[in-house]
Amino acid sequence: MSLLVVGLSHRSAPVSVLERATLNADAQIKLLQDTVAAEPAAEAALLATCNRIELYADVDKFHAGVAELSTLLAQHSGVGLEELTPYLYVHYEDRAVHHLFSVACGLDSMVVGEGQVLGQIKDALATAQELHTAGRLLNDLFQQALRTGKRAHSETGIDRAGQSLVTFGLEQLSAGTAVEAWAKGKRALVIGAGSMSSLAAATLARAGVAEVVIANRTPDRAERLAQILTEGDDTDVLARAVPMDAVPAELTRADVAVSCTGATGLVLTAEAVAAAVEGRTGTPVAVRDETPAPAAGGLAPAGTDEGCPLDLSAVQGATGFSVMGEAAVAGMDAATLEQHAAWVDRGTVDRRDGRRTPEVEVEAELITALAATVAAGGRLPERRRPEPVVEAPRPAPVLALLDLAMPRDIDAAVHRLLGVRLVDIESLAEASADAPMAADVDLVRRIVADEVTAFGAAQRAAHITPTVVALRTMAADVVANEIARLDGRLPGLDEKQRGEITQTVRRVVDKLLHAPTVRVKQLAAEPGGAGYADALRTLFDLDPETVAAVSRADDRDTSDSTENAKNRGRE
Repeated sequence: MSLLVVGLSHRSAPVSVLERATLNADAQIKLLQDTVAAEPAAEAALLATCNRIELYADVDKFHAGVAELSTLLAQHSGVGLEELTPYLYVHYEDRAVHHLFSVACGLDSMVVGEGQVLGQIKDALATAQELHTAGRLLNDLFQQALRTGKRAHSETGIDRAGQSLVTFGLEQLSAGTAVEAWAKGKRALVIGAGSMSSLAAATLARAGVAEVVIANRTPDRAERLAQILTEGDDTDVLARAVPMDAVPAELTRADVAVSCTGATGLVLTAEAVAAAVEGRTGTPVAVRDETPAPAAGGLAPAGTDEGCPLDLSAVQGATGFSVMGEAAVAGMDAATLEQHAAWVDRGTVDRRDGRRTPEVEVEAELITALAATVAAGGRLPERRRPEPVVEAPRPAPVLALLDLAMPRDIDAAVHRLLGVRLVDIESLAEASADAPMAADVDLVRRIVADEVTAFGAAQRAAHITPTVVALRTMAADVVANEIARLDGRLPGLDEKQRGEITQTVRRVVDKLLHAPTVRVKQLAAEPGGAGYADALRTLFDLDPETVAAVSRADDRDTSDSTENAKNRGRE
């Protein structure tokens, strides 16, 4: 059996696809159950967060495993397999281990170094254990991933390289101002009372907001969170819980709102946000026009860049600049201007009906007149290009919104409302792409590499352990049979003599087996060492079923230990 992971994340798929592929709690359970019921997989675990869905499995066939896991992800996510496949990534064996350990350390997070993913990995393991879909391999894998993540955070400064998604989102909302200075005295509304919403409420409270209002579909959870914030020693924030139907009224009072629920539809529409801002300001909310401004004179560039002496990529980026105007050809010599005039002339024909537009005719005539000037003077005088058009400043945001849900809670159309600033998962992904990497990331990568090597060695060694145990069991049986035969041939032996003979035979067998069994474990821990177990079984003619029985017993022991640990945690 071998480890396989098939998944998609913010690095491989656009937010629109991640939104549609989100799995609710029931779908996650059904996916795990269907995965272990499928032929190639013996174990399964699912890591599902706001920006990743990854299905881990212990499979006996690679290609069949990839096909089956991909199909199951498509079926349970509701996104067609053909549409989903281009965004899926596949990791196998050591690469799968490396990927999960990197995720656990925050190296694959939207915000590098964030630690929330450790809790999500812990939850994924707990779910797989409760459903009995995690066996020895995935139990060992996820527990080692948790240890690796904790080691990375304790031994390096990876925490300095990044922060939680909540903190990063608030930094984007504050637009360069320190979050504490920006948040001080504000009224905050938090929609949802799950782990991410709770973190958002606590972060806002520590940042100095005057009030935190928590809205949740389950009132008890909202009230509990409000109580925790109110009784906290590190803040003096006022916190209270409200029902979900109070959100529109509370939004009118709020300066900042954070939403992270498990809803499958929108929690806040653009109309609801506009109504809240209008209720607060008393004036209708304007919608920003995002239609691209045309070039000066309303003219598009002529033709393609073939034959044009200008750097079109630079020229066309200048607002209000026409490639056929006088400013375009300032400083050209006669030969270059002639080349440009020919290019303009080719571009003046409207390709739809074969006619020249009046506006382009005017500019073509201008180029012709300039060519005559160049003929006399040799070169056109330099002329300043027009300054870019300065956009009218947007009004300061009346309401700041942070959407951390997947699928989104807040309508993306809110981006167009003047006076409202929205930061969502998509904009966070764009912002984090430019975030600088900390030097400590290299140290974490080394930790990951070391832990992957250690995990692989341990798994290879564990793979041969049942064979070694079966060999020693067979040797013990041989000793027992020979002692019994000796008793029949020498019935007069007393207990002391019989004990000495038995101990001597056992010591001889143990010494003969010690060196080869220790050495085979060492060799098996090295890359490519899996074949030593087969060699040992062949050399000593071990019964494969005996070896398999030892493996099953080990798996039962692991399952019992896991169950006992969970029971102790509930006491």
